[in-house]
Amino acid sequence: MIEIKRVALYARFSSDHQRTESIDAQIRAMKEFCDHNKWKIVETYIDETYSATNDRRPSFQRMITDSEKGLFDIVLVHKLDRFSRNRYDSAVYKNKLKHNGVRLCSVLERLDDSPESIILEAMLESIGEYYSSNIAREVMKGLKENAFHCKHTGGSPPLGYDVGPDKKLVINEREAEAVRIIYDMYINGYGNRDIAERLNAAGYVTKKGNPFAPNHAAFYEILNNLKYTGTYVYNRSSAKDYNHRRNSHRHKPEEEIIRIANGCPAIISQETFQKKICFCRRKIGCKTLLPLLRHGSVWRMR
Repeated sequence: MIEIKRVALYARFSSDHQRTESIDAQIRAMKEFCDHNKWKIVETYIDETYSATNDRRPSFQRMITDSEKGLFDIVLVHKLDRFSRNRYDSAVYKNKLKHNGVRLCSVLERLDDSPESIILEAMLESIGEYYSSNIAREVMKGLKENAFHCKHTGGSPPLGYDVGPDKKLVINEREAEAVRIIYDMYINGYGNRDIAERLNAAGYVTKKGNPFAPNHAAFYEILNNLKYTGTYVYNRSSAKDYNHRRNSHRHKPEEEIIRIANGCPAIISQETFQKKICFCRRKIGCKTLLPLLRHGSVWRMR
């Protein structure tokens, strides 16, 4: 009696440039492949708008966990880069599947256990990782070009600003009032809780439309954003770590940061920002402020 292989399908797309039609096409091709091989599909895992350059994909992780339960014999992908575009992750998770008695197969890349397939698979994984890295480099090049023209580079603009038709920041007067209150109260010695209560009592809301909370991180971002002084800043935050997490308190080397004076409309004066720095120095010392003081005599303490 011929043993019927139990198959789990895994489909993924990574961005808005790929749509749900991409998932449908992958699933259709995999179903046809299973029909041809007389394999039985027992589960389907789908990750939408998740990159394969890391393993933080909910359906992917659920599939790896389920592989321990003996639910399927094969994980089938349309193409190997749907499984991973990181050689290390690919090796780790293929090894986990193998340990659980599960084989990874691809519709488009017909690989077996031969030595030649091992080399070919390694080459395909390297090409996939190169493709992702090259796209990231090209995207960054475009973002930097927009930054040199002082255009907004994506995401939600800071509190106090909207994005105009030309993609440049314009002042949102209502929100700008909240920003000025935050700076004024902080300089005069009020804590985060007092500032939040004052803003909420006056009916101000965050950029997402929520009441202000006495959150140190949120106020930190506002109180250390040079754009409020009219200086456009881009590429300041440190790169993501191996786990693709970013520490917003760490900054890139000075030569990598783009700063353009008068690149956006100012909400507070440079004098007010300088007072904030002086107050911070008195309150918490100089060490945490050194990154703020590196970039020119306007900000340096005399």
